[in-house]
Amino acid sequence: MASRTPPVADRSEDEQRPVGRTPRRRLSVDERREQLIAVALDLFAQRPPEEVSIDDIAAAAGASRPLVYHYFPGKQAIYEESLRRAGQELAGRFEEKAEGALSERLHRVMGRYLDFVDSHGPGFAALLRGGSVAASPGTTAVIDEVRRAAYEQILLHLALREPSAGVRRTVRAWIANAEITSLEWLGERSVPREELQLQLVQEFVVALTVTAAREPGLALELADFFTAEQPDGPTGRLVRDLAGLLGVPGLADALGRLAAGLAAE
Repeated sequence: MASRTPPVADRSEDEQRPVGRTPRRRLSVDERREQLIAVALDLFAQRPPEEVSIDDIAAAAGASRPLVYHYFPGKQAIYEESLRRAGQELAGRFEEKAEGALSERLHRVMGRYLDFVDSHGPGFAALLRGGSVAASPGTTAVIDEVRRAAYEQILLHLALREPSAGVRRTVRAWIANAEITSLEWLGERSVPREELQLQLVQEFVVALTVTAAREPGLALELADFFTAEQPDGPTGRLVRDLAGLLGVPGLADALGRLAAGLAAE
């Protein structure tokens, strides 16, 4: 009896390849899984997760739908794993050597952060805005881990002996502000990326200065911080901009009146 020719779906990749074409190396189990994650992450970076299907992932990976399901139980699982990998990469971008002026270090950090936001926009935007049907406790945990890493890195850069509750609130509030501001920028592109990068760093300097105005101990630490800053750095440029405001007609007089009123109390 003639042997049965196996259907195409049952054949190996090499058996399905036309005669004369150089066979591709078969991927190992780990390699195939990593390939699917990489392909999925790329798709989720281009489109919101709800707009990406298992069929899209399979097609982009040059694989079959059943093969994707062999490695992942569904789209949510591959989305969470892709997000976890992206989250690890993003958390790593907050790491910076404790060398040089603080604002210059943060400027480099925010440059890497905005690079990431720019290249992974739609998927992260949908999640952080709370509008993604793919959001879950797993994805939320990933974002929380990134925020924690950012928080710890900023505190390391401040190098305060005992960060007060006010300082910790300031850092957390700035991280939240950086998220909101960068995601709004992602949708509007109303300013150049370099301008936003500088703005976010200067907003941190301002927030820290306001906190120091209420905490004498932090104010002493802030003196060392400003001493290390350079005139052409983010903080130096901020101080020049603020000093320039005093040239606005009536503003210096108004500020002087407020300051005199406080001194008289």
